[in-house]
Amino acid sequence: MTGAVAQRWSFWGGLLTALTAISAVVWAFPLYWGVVSSLKPEDEVVRPFIELWPETLTFQHYIFALTSTQIGLWYLNSVVVAVGVTAICVFTSMLCGYAISQLRFPGRTALWLLILGSFMVPIQALIINHFKLVADLGLLNTWAGTMLPQLIHPVIVIVYKQFFDQVPRDFREAAVMDNASEFAILFRVYMPMNWGVTTALSIVCFIWTWNAFLWPFLAITRTEMMTVTVGITQVNDAFGIYYARQLSAAVLAGLPVALAYLLFQRRVTEAITLSAGIKG
Repeated sequence: MTGAVAQRWSFWGGLLTALTAISAVVWAFPLYWGVVSSLKPEDEVVRPFIELWPETLTFQHYIFALTSTQIGLWYLNSVVVAVGVTAICVFTSMLCGYAISQLRFPGRTALWLLILGSFMVPIQALIINHFKLVADLGLLNTWAGTMLPQLIHPVIVIVYKQFFDQVPRDFREAAVMDNASEFAILFRVYMPMNWGVTTALSIVCFIWTWNAFLWPFLAITRTEMMTVTVGITQVNDAFGIYYARQLSAAVLAGLPVALAYLLFQRRVTEAITLSAGIKG
């Protein structure tokens, strides 16, 4: 009986492994196809049949993207926006999570319910409001205008609140007895225990902001102010669209976040797990 059960589990385990491998290939193939196509001459890209490897390997499209476009400025804009949003968002979310978790003030429950309720509103539904507000403030085509609607991620506030809720009250009470201020309690007592979560959330927030397309696409019309995700749509010329050029620009745009994921994979996975736990 035990042998039959073991064989059954072995069968289902092998089946799940095979399905996982197939899913991974299906997911990764478009990435592989994009990279390989960016290394082909344009005439090979537009052929009506599939070629898994270029007949003629060329880097001319990457050279074009690096030398004949403003991708350097686009990178700079993306770095400034992503770093700025990450720093402000993580810092303010940390303060908000600490206040809701540890302080007692009028409207605390209503604020917490508002943050939880914000999950029911898709960000796309607020695009018109964001555009009108940023336009009225005269911030279109600026770094500040690109950053402003991206500064709030409710899930980060919730993750911080959950962490602060789990810290034993004894730490706070001991600090209060030493006449420590709230900022001192936060940064000298709670944060030393929280750097792992903060690092993970910062990396994921940076990746979210770097990959953002819809809002930067609407808020920026000047080529020199575009982020790299929007700027790559401008990689063409008077003769039309060159797919290989656009694919090479897309690969260059995604390279920083791919490297960040490879370098900080454990932290990214930790943050995604925390976020999934909240949303689930």
